[in-house]
Amino acid sequence: MNKKPVLGILLGDGAGVGPEIVAKLAVADFYAKYCRPIIIGDARILERAFAIIGSSVPTQVISSADEADWKVGLPVLDQKDLDPKDVPIGKLLRSCGQANLNMLELAVRLYQDRKIEGFCFGPLNKAGMKEAGCKFESEHHFMADLFAHTEPFGEINVVGNLWTTRTTSHIPISEVSSHLTVESILRAVRLADTSIRNSGVAKPRLALAALNPHAGENGMCGREEIDVIEPAIKAAREMGIDASGPYPSDITFIKAFRGDFDGVVTMYHDQGQIALKLKGFDEGITIAGGLPAPIVTCAHGTAYDIAGKGIVKTLAFENAVKMASKMASHLAEKA
Repeated sequence: MNKKPVLGILLGDGAGVGPEIVAKLAVADFYAKYCRPIIIGDARILERAFAIIGSSVPTQVISSADEADWKVGLPVLDQKDLDPKDVPIGKLLRSCGQANLNMLELAVRLYQDRKIEGFCFGPLNKAGMKEAGCKFESEHHFMADLFAHTEPFGEINVVGNLWTTRTTSHIPISEVSSHLTVESILRAVRLADTSIRNSGVAKPRLALAALNPHAGENGMCGREEIDVIEPAIKAAREMGIDASGPYPSDITFIKAFRGDFDGVVTMYHDQGQIALKLKGFDEGITIAGGLPAPIVTCAHGTAYDIAGKGIVKTLAFENAVKMASKMASHLAEKA
């Protein structure tokens, strides 16, 4: 690869820790190791973040991505939509939610116009975006609409080299079983397979977690494994996907973390989240799986309780930048 990919780096919620994270990595000269960054957000919020951490770098405020010149300074595509004097740190604000929507919309447009090759966004606040009028349940659904994307998509959580997708997400546990179908499981499997391939893994090894204790004990402790999970695995294999299981939930991640699999498909939200956050809470990332662009963020939230104190850790966002750069480079090589 002759040139590092151009990535949008979105500040995230202006009242949260995102701007501080972005500022810290700029001061550490981290971005230059992996990409050519274009910061997206209000330049005044970035300047406040530099003041919080007590250090800064030369910046180049631009009005168009075409103006970016990394020899001049860190390019900042100034949105001019969030005045710090109206943004108390650590508060849920509609104005921040609107600025987040603006950032995402601009980043998608820049990718579609081939001005950037992917993007990373600092932590957002869904409640703020909904107060600002977002009619979608998450930023992923919002971006899918911007892309007019109709193929499977969803959050993929990654710690280290292990990727996870989930068949059901934000629904009560009491409703999980009724939402498990061959089609819904296969959708999660396909999403995992495609997304991991886009990172450069030629033949991802996927494990499917069982729903019931001891994988249902041959129907003695639930039939979901027999009736839907096993048929979904069979269908995936017929599609050329290396899927196996269902494995009892209490051993799936033991096998996965020792390197037996590249990805795990879980049946419900916390089945994977508990394992990943115990393994690496400070390093986990979330990938917008299935969408056309490499889009990655840190798995943690806006952390309003520590915002403005300059103490936020940056490892998760570092991993997000590394992954987005890796995916963008791989897609460029395939093109």
